[in-house]
Amino acid sequence: MTSSPGTVLVTRKAAVATITLNRPESMNALDTASKEALLDAVRAAAEDPEVRAVVLTGTGRGFCTGQDLKEHVALIAADDPAPLDTVIEHYNPIVTAIATMPKPVIAAVNGMAAGAGASFAFAADFRIAGQSARFLMAFAKIGLSVDSGATWTLPRLIGQARAAELMLLAQPVDAARALALGLVTEVVPDDELAQRAADLAGQLAAGPTLAYAAIKAALRFSTTSDLPAALANEAEHMASTGRSEDHRAAVQAFVDKTPPTFTGR
Repeated sequence: MTSSPGTVLVTRKAAVATITLNRPESMNALDTASKEALLDAVRAAAEDPEVRAVVLTGTGRGFCTGQDLKEHVALIAADDPAPLDTVIEHYNPIVTAIATMPKPVIAAVNGMAAGAGASFAFAADFRIAGQSARFLMAFAKIGLSVDSGATWTLPRLIGQARAAELMLLAQPVDAARALALGLVTEVVPDDELAQRAADLAGQLAAGPTLAYAAIKAALRFSTTSDLPAALANEAEHMASTGRSEDHRAAVQAFVDKTPPTFTGR
C-alpha cells in the first residue's frame, strides 16, 4: 500500500509502515502543508491495527532540517501569528503521536537532522543513523528556545549536561559522536540504512506488539512518578498483558519448544 500526498509519502510492506518526508529540495524542511501531512500520517499509523511497526525517514540528503525558515520569515514579515502557533498546532501533536505510538517507531536518520527534525528522531524508540547523519539543535543560532519535546527527550537519552551542551552551543554532532553519546542505536553505511531499518522494523512487527505498547507506556509513566506509583503501574500492565493471547501463546510455545507467534491480542 502506498499513499503519496506530495510532501509526505506513506508505504506499507506487510505490517511495517514507512513514513517518508518528501521535500528533498529543502532537505525536508517543514512547511505548513508538510507538518499537517506528517501529523496525519503518524496518527493514521498509530490507529491502524494492521501496522505493527513504523519507520520514519527522509528523502534525499537530509532526514529533516526542521522548520522551513523561508516560510517562517515570510509569515513574520506579514505579522502572521502562525510562526508561534505552529508549536502548539503542529510540532507538539507530532511529537506526542510519535512518542506515544502503541507500537515501535524507528527513525532512519539519513543526513542532517536539525531542530524539530532532530527532535522527531529523539522521540522515536530507535535511531539508526547512516554514516553521513548529523544532529543539530539549531534553535539558539536563530535566537529561539527549544521545541518539539527535545528538553524532555534529549536529557533522557544523553543526560542533562550533554543535552545542555548540544542546545546551548548549537554545534552539529556527527554519527560517530552520536553513537558514543548514546544518542543513536547504531550507525550503518548510508547505502545500508533503509534495509537495516526495514529489517529491524520487520523483526519488531513480528514481536509481541501488545507487550511493546505496555512497556512504552510504563516507561513514560515512570519518568514522572515515584517508585511506589511505578510499581503499581507495572502491576497493572503485567495483569493486562498476562491475560493476553500473546502471553498464553508464548508460554505454550516455550513448553512446546517452538517459536512463538504473536498477533498483538
